[in-house]
Amino acid sequence: LGLEMKKKLVKCYVWSVALYGAETWTLRKKEQKYLESYEMWCWRRIGKFRWTDRVTNEEVLRRVNEQRNILQAITRRKANWLGHIMRRNGLLSDIIEGQVEGKRGLGRRRIQLTDNLKQGKKMKFQELKREAENRENWRTL
Repeated sequence: LGLEMKKKLVKCYVWSVALYGAETWTLRKKEQKYLESYEMWCWRRIGKFRWTDRVTNEEVLRRVNEQRNILQAITRRKANWLGHIMRRNGLLSDIIEGQVEGKRGLGRRRIQLTDNLKQGKKMKFQELKREAENRENWRTL
């Protein structure tokens, strides 16, 4: 198989299995590092680079003519899913918004699903929810 066909197969079959349910993941720096290393492992396998070759990641990406985009794919999936949920009224949207009554947990604040989207955009949750109401604006965001 040629290089382009191998890349298409990896993106279609391998990533779809590896990123199953990624819409609901809360990614910390550690998990992001693991995902980026997995992506590079895939590109190295496609390019048939041995680990003893001492080829840098940038050189591998240049040779296979790709860019790192696994984290962008997860962010895109998460944004699409959250936009869908925020446009609806129901228990799931109440849980994501944090409107469920209960006792506050002790310790450090937990990472929420919306935190990854807020990091890149520097927006408040109410602004994200307002943008989600209009699908075209949400897709461009």
